Amino acid sequence: MVVGELSEADADRIFHALADATRRDIIARVIRQEQSVSALARHYPMSLAAVQKHVAVLERAALVTKERHGREQLVAADVTALRRATRLLDAYEQLWRHRARGIEQILAEDQEGN
Repeated sequence: MVVGELSEADADRIFHALADATRRDIIARVIRQEQSVSALARHYPMSLAAVQKHVAVLERAALVTKERHGREQLVAADVTALRRATRLLDAYEQLWRHRARGIEQILAEDQEGN
């Protein structure tokens, strides 16, 4: 069950994309400044093709966008999906806080009964 404005498929794509350290690092870099895929690839001990695959995963999750400028493809962050994921996590936190308060009430009632 997904709470909030994300579909199950959207949530799966976002959290799958964020599960990888390289992809999280790519997002951090392009949040600061858009970069070409080749410029991003210079930061990692992997092939350009491997970085392109990471960027494709991020793009499918709507966490980044790619735009062609001449021979380069510039990658930019799209924080809208990150904000939606944050709201989803906030909703889950509220559910857990509600459950914890319920447990506290049960324990308090149990102690009063003893």
